[in-house]
This record gives sequence, C-alpha cells and structure tokens, in this order.
Amino acid sequence: MSGSLPSPTDVRSLHRSILAWYAVHSRPLPWREPSCSPWGVLLSEVMAQQTPLARVEPAWREWMSRWPTPADLARESPGEVVRAWGRLGYPRRALRLREAAAAIVERHGGEVPRDQVDLLALPGIGDYTAAAVAAFAFGDRSVVVDTNVRRVQARIVSGVAQAAPSLTRAEVDLARELLPVVDHDAAVWNVAVMELGALVCTARAPRCEDCPVRARCAWVLAGRPAYAGPARRGQKWHGTDRQVRGIIVQSLREVSTPLVRGELAPGRDEQQLDRCLAGLIEDGLVEPLRDDRFALSGHQEMAG
Repeated sequence: MSGSLPSPTDVRSLHRSILAWYAVHSRPLPWREPSCSPWGVLLSEVMAQQTPLARVEPAWREWMSRWPTPADLARESPGEVVRAWGRLGYPRRALRLREAAAAIVERHGGEVPRDQVDLLALPGIGDYTAAAVAAFAFGDRSVVVDTNVRRVQARIVSGVAQAAPSLTRAEVDLARELLPVVDHDAAVWNVAVMELGALVCTARAPRCEDCPVRARCAWVLAGRPAYAGPARRGQKWHGTDRQVRGIIVQSLREVSTPLVRGELAPGRDEQQLDRCLAGLIEDGLVEPLRDDRFALSGHQEMAG
C-alpha cells in the first residue's frame, strides 16, 4: 500500500491493530482519565506543545490544583501565571491560557465550548488544539494531526522515513481518510496514533519490532529507506533572542521583588537585551517600573 491510500479492508485492519495496541500500552496520563474535565484537557494540550510530557505532568497537576476551572485562572494575576509556568518554555502560552480562560468565562459561562469554531475563537487556540479538545474532551470525530501522527502516516502509508518539513493539505486529507467512522473510535484512534509515534514509531531509532502494524508498514516493506526529502533544519538556541528572553523571564520568576535592568541577563549584549526586553513588554510578559526596574506582569508597582 506504499504511496497510496490503503483499501477499506486495510484501513479497518489498521484500526483494529493500533487500537488494540493502545489499549495495552498507553501511558496513564491524568488528562486521559474519564473524570478529567474539558478544561483539564485544554490545559494539557497547550502545555504539551513543543514540551515533553514528562515535564508537563507535574506542572499540569499544580495548575489543576490551583486553578481547577477557567474562572479560577481568569482571576489570577498575569505575573503569577507566568511564574507558575516554570520551565515549560514559550511563556506567552501562559498568558494566552489566562486570556482564553477569561474568554471562556465571558462567552461560555465558564464552560469550555465543544464546537470547534468556538474553540478557535479563544485566544491562543489554533487548529490542532481545537481539534484535540473536541476529540479528547468531548469524544467528537475530529481530525487531530501532530508531529507524531504525521510521521506514522508517512511511514505506514507513504513509505517514507519522515513527514514533510511542514504540515501539508495532503497529510490532513490522509488523516481524515484514515479516521474511523464512529465518534468514540475516532477520538481514541487520534490519541492512539499519537502514542504510537511517541513510543514506538519515533523520529530516531524507531522500534519497528514492537510496532503492531509493521507487517503492513510501507516503509518497512520498502526496506526502511533513508529520508530523501527537503533538508530539516534544527532550531538554534544558544545566543538567540529566544534564549535571552527565557533568561530574563526566569530571572524575574525566581525573585519576589523587581530587578534592575543589569540584573536581568548579566553579560548579554546591550542591544540584544534592549530588543528582548521590548519584545517581552510588548507581549505582556514583563512590566517596566520606576528607576529602570522590571517585574513580571501584574506587579502592583506600575511605571509612572
């Protein structure tokens, strides 16, 4: 079935094999429990973006303990929300979550909406997150495509080692074609394929011997050819503005009082520091105070 859509019989076989594998091998994550609220699912999806689940789980538990509903988070100060975000990375996500919580309270009576159009209208919620919440919180039949899903599809159906560098319409269409018809099965299928990609069909050193569909995998049947597509460039980190922004936010997170400019990122280039500070202030993560001091957003001492 290399390079083409599997037959209906093959698709049903994939469903049975992968769903059965997931029933045995899925990780016991708290947001997968039937008792988890839609808010807990939404929180987990935002936290898990570009962040390993091992780091997400303790943060998720802390947030759900402190802010178990959207209304609880909406009442919190921006600075405390950023402080609680810890080292999950991309702290703007914390502010967008607070904004989304406020929108949920204002527009939906404090309940996470089920409709994907309503979900997409929330601050910081994109196509993937809206589809994931619809599937995992409400059991709806939606197309959930993340990096793991794309890689599994690329290998099993297309016979290539890796997916394209960025999401394509063809990948979304393929995911839709592979989706089970029944809502509940479709919701479980989405997370099962993601789990298969995370635990077995990994980007590096895939464990094909443990794969429940290796006998039908186009990539394995082709001899596991090396990736021959466009170059996949890794993101630089050291010395970038993103690194300096992270240093500034972490410096402010670790103290209870404002810091002077020179204490934010010692030894960094002055122009880069200015640029990063300006960006953090514009993003609403940092507030400038009197006497060239700075604090996380929501500090009681405002400039002027």
